[in-house]
Amino acid sequence: MSETVNALPHRSPGSPSVRGGAVKASSRSDRARAQWRKRLEITILSGPALVMFLAFVIFPVFMAAYYGFFKWKGFGAPTNFVGWANYVTIFTDGAFLQALQHNGFIVIWSLILQGPAAIAFALLLNQNIKGRSLIRVLIFVPYVISEVIVGTGWSLMLQYQGALNDLLANIGLGGMATDWIADPNIAIWTLMVIISWKYIGFAVILMLAGMQGIPDELYEAAAIDGASYWQIQRWITLPLLGPTIRVWAFLSIIGSLQLFDLVYIIWGQYVSATAGTSTMATYMVREGRLAGNYGYGNAVAVVIFVISLVIALTYQRFVLRRDTEGALTEKPRKVEA
Repeated sequence: MSETVNALPHRSPGSPSVRGGAVKASSRSDRARAQWRKRLEITILSGPALVMFLAFVIFPVFMAAYYGFFKWKGFGAPTNFVGWANYVTIFTDGAFLQALQHNGFIVIWSLILQGPAAIAFALLLNQNIKGRSLIRVLIFVPYVISEVIVGTGWSLMLQYQGALNDLLANIGLGGMATDWIADPNIAIWTLMVIISWKYIGFAVILMLAGMQGIPDELYEAAAIDGASYWQIQRWITLPLLGPTIRVWAFLSIIGSLQLFDLVYIIWGQYVSATAGTSTMATYMVREGRLAGNYGYGNAVAVVIFVISLVIALTYQRFVLRRDTEGALTEKPRKVEA
């Protein structure tokens, strides 16, 4: 038995197998340190932003949901608990349901009017034409102008004694003069014109950026094959522009659901309801802050948040899913030593 034990090979600390085990252990230790270093860097860099997000986004949402269960004047501790009464009132109030319909109208017609127009402008400005840079600036300028300036300017031009009706009278079309702002039959369309003029520049810039990312080799190959200009746009530009169009549509939908400033500036506090241009946000301000019922206003804010969140998640799940999945980086596979 002792002879058998003595016959077994004895490996010294400097033998190859011992050195290999030490190298593997050192490699695992280095990888662990690198992972912890990476996690620490992510925590340090994202920590302040996460704190700000929790403090100014998540926390106010929970506080709004809390105050929404009270009839509250906006100061002092809320004590008049009403439960779900505020939320029941919201969905039984015809004014809110009308405002919700207006938001839906704005969402649909913003996509219909701005999308094709933005693509057409982008196709034009993507060509080598004279004055292209100036045209790009002129289209984008309305987007960077303050909503207060835009709302004030349009309200002055579109009132009954405004510049538009004077222009129509001077060119012999005085019979078409009307109150573009207060007439319930056309006020919502007036709002759509203003919104399209204001935000189409942003859509054009996005479309141009998407077109710049399409390789020129695809256009050259299609031209060699004899494809016409419109065939190239139909089968190359539009399909490859799909991710950009879907992202723009998402931003347009969310912005339309939360529209407030232009309506509030042009139509004021109460005229928007009678003119047929009220939105959920203007309803929230009118029935909450202006009415001194901050609990109800918080409940409306929560409803707007939930509606926007559901639509955003649904859109991301069924429309943006393939775009977001394509943008994710696959985790590296572990290679066994």
